[in-house]
Amino acid sequence: MSGLLLNAPIALDALGWDAVARLGGATAAGLLLGVDREVRGHGPGLRTHAIICFSTALLTVASIALYLQLGGPEARLDPLRVIEGTAAMVGVMAGALIVFSKGEVKNLTTAAHLWLAAAIGITFGAGQYPLALMGIGVAVVLLTVLRAVEQRAPERDDG
Repeated sequence: MSGLLLNAPIALDALGWDAVARLGGATAAGLLLGVDREVRGHGPGLRTHAIICFSTALLTVASIALYLQLGGPEARLDPLRVIEGTAAMVGVMAGALIVFSKGEVKNLTTAAHLWLAAAIGITFGAGQYPLALMGIGVAVVLLTVLRAVEQRAPERDDG
């Protein structure tokens, strides 16, 4: 009886610094995004954001590596399906946080925050460092500068 047929394993020493940089950068980005939530006393915070960024980067790196390992373009595989599924999963998870209560929408920013963490994790995992760094920069501006503007603005009347 033959065993389960799997792809050849990749040796630990084959990972190299590129994979470490992708996963480490994503984790650091997640921690940075989580700091904003922790400072303001909102969940999800440091751990959740770091886990989402790291796990989405890990899935992205794994899907790209597996794609290349199994033959790349000649194999007619699509690593983007894993990335698409990952983004959709985080979107569903974030969407579950949104609540409409007493005429108000709550947790919308929290949901968007988690989805942003996933997007930045995917960009790090794909090795798109300039895009990932730009994402972090824009995120910090959106989360800090715009929050200060919102706090100084007169209260909105949505009615």
